Amino acid sequence: MNKNWVIKAPGSEEAIASLASEVGIDRPLAQLLTQRNIHTYQEAKDFFRPDLANLHDPFLMKDMDVAIQRIQEAIQAGEKVMVYGDYDVDGTTAVALVYSYFKDRFKDIDYYIPDRYDEGYGISIKGIDYAAQHGFSLIIALDCGIKAVDKIKYASKKGVEFIICDHHNPGAEIPDAVAVLDAKQEGCNYPFKDLSGCGVGLKLVQAYGIKAGLDANKIYDYLDLVVVSIASDIVPITGENRIMAHFGLKKLNDDPSIGLKAIKEVAGIDRKGITIEDIVFKMGPRINAAGRMESGKKSVDLLVCEKATDAQVMGKRIDNFNLDRRNIDTEITRQAIDMIQSNESLKERNSTVLYNAEWHKGVIGIVASRLLDHFYKPTVILTKSNGLITGSARSVNGFDLYNAIESCSDLLENFGGHKYAAGLTMKVPNLPKFRERFEKIVSDTIDPDQLIPVVEIDTELQLTDITEKFFRILKQFEPFGPENISPVFLSENVVDNGYGRTVGSNGEHLKLTLIQEENPFSVFPAIGFHLGSSFGKINKGAPFDICYQLMENEFRGRVNLQINLLDMKFD
Repeated sequence: MNKNWVIKAPGSEEAIASLASEVGIDRPLAQLLTQRNIHTYQEAKDFFRPDLANLHDPFLMKDMDVAIQRIQEAIQAGEKVMVYGDYDVDGTTAVALVYSYFKDRFKDIDYYIPDRYDEGYGISIKGIDYAAQHGFSLIIALDCGIKAVDKIKYASKKGVEFIICDHHNPGAEIPDAVAVLDAKQEGCNYPFKDLSGCGVGLKLVQAYGIKAGLDANKIYDYLDLVVVSIASDIVPITGENRIMAHFGLKKLNDDPSIGLKAIKEVAGIDRKGITIEDIVFKMGPRINAAGRMESGKKSVDLLVCEKATDAQVMGKRIDNFNLDRRNIDTEITRQAIDMIQSNESLKERNSTVLYNAEWHKGVIGIVASRLLDHFYKPTVILTKSNGLITGSARSVNGFDLYNAIESCSDLLENFGGHKYAAGLTMKVPNLPKFRERFEKIVSDTIDPDQLIPVVEIDTELQLTDITEKFFRILKQFEPFGPENISPVFLSENVVDNGYGRTVGSNGEHLKLTLIQEENPFSVFPAIGFHLGSSFGKINKGAPFDICYQLMENEFRGRVNLQINLLDMKFD
């Protein structure tokens, strides 16, 4: 698949030169900093040296004082309290954090995770009824609730009060809960607006600790849970999230909770130096799999577990859920690709809308993402659940998927999401109309260039620029993630030294040793996943341009710097 290369604006040469001089780094590294809105020595110091002292006062968050007062009242009165959260990674880690912190402070506390298929996302009527029937007078809701206006009214009639801790965008009306903690709500002066749901949970327990005069460092025991939520929920790794992710990774590497240690073990992460990428691709999917295949409560059971032997058993069960999930989503993805490849009409469309009543609801979001990678079109994958068609949608860079779906709202029972990901539900007879209208909206509004994948390049490098010092400083840009993506570099006129080859069972990958013709003494090993089809051109010796990231490759105990090829262009 062809890709467009877009080189980011470098910024002011004067500002780059000034920062390079102040910090004592090479120009390309200074440019990377300015592209991340870092322009002064102090800003660079804060970026390179995260400090827990720079976390914000939790009482700057609107309603935090009210929330803490209500919690103190509940503790003093011996009330029965429920910790409620969504079934994904952010929700389950948030519930595990708040439950673990308060379990020895409340006389009677339990946690509740709604069923993905029976109750759906967010606060449910069934969950409220359960609380009322079992004598819970207060629910602390995490990673959900900001739009649950009617549900909170219903709970009030049942004698159940709520503290809502959310990080999603609010609607026009804020629920009438005892307290609503969400930095994105109007009138909230909390300085950082991009906390994960688990991050909001951490601010809640931080505030309680301050009010109760407890050891402030105690909350840092939970940063391993927070970094798992930050990575998995794909929130910006800037500001407070960067600080918590930095120290959370240290905790996850050096002294993880018993539950997270078990997940690391079943995920095959047996080394120090775990990264955000490890969480996203190895740990997060396992935590998510329980909610997809059975119940998200199974994940919380593991995350709050205090016995290593029990955690090992639970970890293996979570891993089995993930194996089942992987087998199912792989098979559904194969079926979906076959549906498109065998239908010329589907191939020619500017959007992908596929439906199969037998597809597993728990994995259709994953399938939508896989098809987006394969065909690069706005994609909606649908299945049948409880008599309705339900689905997940994913979008290409720059195209507002939410607006396109909203334009079909008269055909939908409900929908929600954002620019690049959404969920929707409709009645079965409305599917043909939705498919045609969605295709027309996409065709009428999408720019043809948006249907071509984009590789965003930070800056150009000569291979001679890549020194040990350069890479040592580059590693301090970690942890990488949204708004601090691992830098992508461009180098022109490189050639293979003649020992390149294809690797993989079908020769689908490249393994090269690259030099630049003008700098033949700078030699770098390179790996190019799924680029094996270019080997014929490379083998002829013609120079080519590459865009890439730098990575460490560990093999037999030795660590080497390696170029990770993202794309290449030939004359």
